[in-house]
Amino acid sequence: MKSNLLNLGVLMTGVLLVISCKSNAQSKEDKKERERPSIEEIFEMMDENEDGKLAENEVKGPLERDFIKIDLDEDGFITKEELKKAPKPERKGPPRREQ
Repeated sequence: MKSNLLNLGVLMTGVLLVISCKSNAQSKEDKKERERPSIEEIFEMMDENEDGKLAENEVKGPLERDFIKIDLDEDGFITKEELKKAPKPERKGPPRREQ
């Protein structure tokens, strides 16, 4: 009887360990997916007329919100150079825990 309980305890511990490791690996994959896109990727996604610059009606999200701050020469377009110099968008919500 005691050996059956001991075997069951060892088995449950092993199962929990496997589940825990898999969950940790998934959270690392999720974190990679949430990384910011590169400047090239942003232009590929948003530059609808493919003129190499982003007009205010082409941008979405933080770029739309901060368009005036990012458009340094105030010509109504964001270039790749202006986007490189842009301040990082402020994060909304509670601070993230470091792992």
